[in-house]
Amino acid sequence: MSPKKRAEKLRKEIQRHERLYYVENEPEISDYEFDQMMRELIALEESDPSLRTPDSPTQRVGGAPVSRFETVPIDPPMLSIENAYSLEELHEWYERTAGLAADEPIDLVCDLKIDGVSIDLIWEEGILVRAATRGDGRRGDDVTSNVRTIRELPLRIDRPGRFHARGEVYLEKARFARLNEEKVEAGEPPLKNPRNTAAGALKLLDPKESARRCLSAFVYTIVDDSSVEVRSQVDMFELIESTGLPPNPQWRHASDLDAAIEFIEEWRDRRHELPFEIDGIVLKINSLATRETLGRTSKAPRWAIAFKYPPEATETIVREIIAQVGRTGAITPVAIFDPVDIGGSTVQRATLHNYEEVERKDVRVGDSVMVEKGGDVIPKVTGVILDKRPKKTRAIVRPDQCPVCGEPTHQFAGEVAIRCVNQGCPAIVRESIVHFASRKAMNIEGLGEKVVDQLLEAGLITDWASLYDLKAEQLVDLERWGRKSAENLISELEKSKVAELSRLFFALGIRFVGERVAGILASHFRSVDALRLATVDELIQVEEVGPKVAEAVRFYFTVPANVERLERLENAGVVIRYESTRKSSKLEGEIIVVTGTLEHFRRDEIEKLIESHGGRSTGSVSKKTTMLVAGKDAGSKLAKANELGVPIASEEEFLDLIGEKPGRE
Repeated sequence: MSPKKRAEKLRKEIQRHERLYYVENEPEISDYEFDQMMRELIALEESDPSLRTPDSPTQRVGGAPVSRFETVPIDPPMLSIENAYSLEELHEWYERTAGLAADEPIDLVCDLKIDGVSIDLIWEEGILVRAATRGDGRRGDDVTSNVRTIRELPLRIDRPGRFHARGEVYLEKARFARLNEEKVEAGEPPLKNPRNTAAGALKLLDPKESARRCLSAFVYTIVDDSSVEVRSQVDMFELIESTGLPPNPQWRHASDLDAAIEFIEEWRDRRHELPFEIDGIVLKINSLATRETLGRTSKAPRWAIAFKYPPEATETIVREIIAQVGRTGAITPVAIFDPVDIGGSTVQRATLHNYEEVERKDVRVGDSVMVEKGGDVIPKVTGVILDKRPKKTRAIVRPDQCPVCGEPTHQFAGEVAIRCVNQGCPAIVRESIVHFASRKAMNIEGLGEKVVDQLLEAGLITDWASLYDLKAEQLVDLERWGRKSAENLISELEKSKVAELSRLFFALGIRFVGERVAGILASHFRSVDALRLATVDELIQVEEVGPKVAEAVRFYFTVPANVERLERLENAGVVIRYESTRKSSKLEGEIIVVTGTLEHFRRDEIEKLIESHGGRSTGSVSKKTTMLVAGKDAGSKLAKANELGVPIASEEEFLDLIGEKPGRE
């Protein structure tokens, strides 16, 4: 047998045994025999590097370290799922969903909500080519080199074309315990919890270090596979398993909500038997056609919900209640208490949200309180144990002065927040700079909280506009700074000088103007000056802009210091541009599905093209689909479109329709 044929045979055998061992838990050979096969394959590839293929099992831990992770688009976006914390909320969701679905089937599929990290996976012609973190839902980090180290995920699958799936990466409890033992033995602080450790392992720059964490994974959905007919979540799970991917380890097809609740109750206690952490059960409408009918909100699909098991609560003692000032001047009371362990995390502080909340719960310094993690994420004080209250405790008084600058506080009509309204307050200045530089705003890499604190303390900056006055020579003399790090920050600042208008509108930190509203304002006004001159009445006419937002925007531009800072940006050479992605309304109201292999565009490119002409791109064919764009080797989606009488266009016919020429965007 030639070395090439032997290497091919070894690769197939090793991949088969990996699946038997890691996915099906039915090994056929000993660890020693497996290791001998792997050693033989490594020797063959080292003697002739041309035998080494991207899907070789030897490449799971062989990648070179990277300097940084590239950000890649996630398309379609990875949405979050609505949560229910009680059976009552679950019944409300089900009744609401049944009403929207009309006469369409609403049977459910339930599976474990593993407490891990969402991952987006793409195989091309059977080869795993990309794995990305969820990120903000639309863009995530390319962590392919690290995901390749997860042995449950095959590097090669027997699927033609593009196979797009999503899953969850997690760390088993036993492995987490062993890692912590190693940390303690090395005199290092222990890891907080399995989920954070898994997330951290995915972001390690060296794949070999990531491999040491021994991450695991399962796949819970298929986004795109045109080679077979998939009509339901049950079909998806069956296809996932037949493809050789690790399915969610426990799932059930439930005919109605009562059957789903039986599954929830079954795992309420049994979850502690699992080798991994779960924090609830995910319920999804089984039928993909019904899902299409139900649609989604801007944040979550209407056809899915996560039932979250009540978090564990722990008793502790409040030692201090401090006041923190945020970038909008809101003063937030924060309880500092004796450290407690909740769900594997050590917690010693929790926000009390506002002073009305403090008064309602009557939390005092010295009180014994119950603390839990809301949704198993955010620590919160749920109640005071009054029987244990020490004598002579004092109620917390609302601050009439800012705890940082000492200026009088103010409470606007209709708001519960107490605010510092001094825009020169050091706390507000600091938080506004951190926000301005953040990833979703001006995206100035390397300008985090610690660096901002250091620059403020050194007197090198006074506000976010002054960032663009910094010189490398000013930075090199600071502690822990060198010429290279100084030049890197100046380079990032220069890079940020050409920015999208929506990013700037978000970066300004105007009250009530989040990322989405910033984008809407940018699309409507298209320049800083147009927004600055807009009246409240003009602002209210903009979609999704109500009186509160309009008044906040108008107030922001009446403050001379804010206008002066924008002028300083312009003088520093910052160029703010509006880039419209809308080309025409030729596809207004159209719901279009793309299938098969395209000649001139990647799938994500043509979907963006559809949106730029006013259409909406979806992943499955239904009665609501108005057009199917079919490339080569179109499969089940083409058959279903013919069955439903959906108009079908080739790639060239579609481009003629919208007046575009073939070629990359």
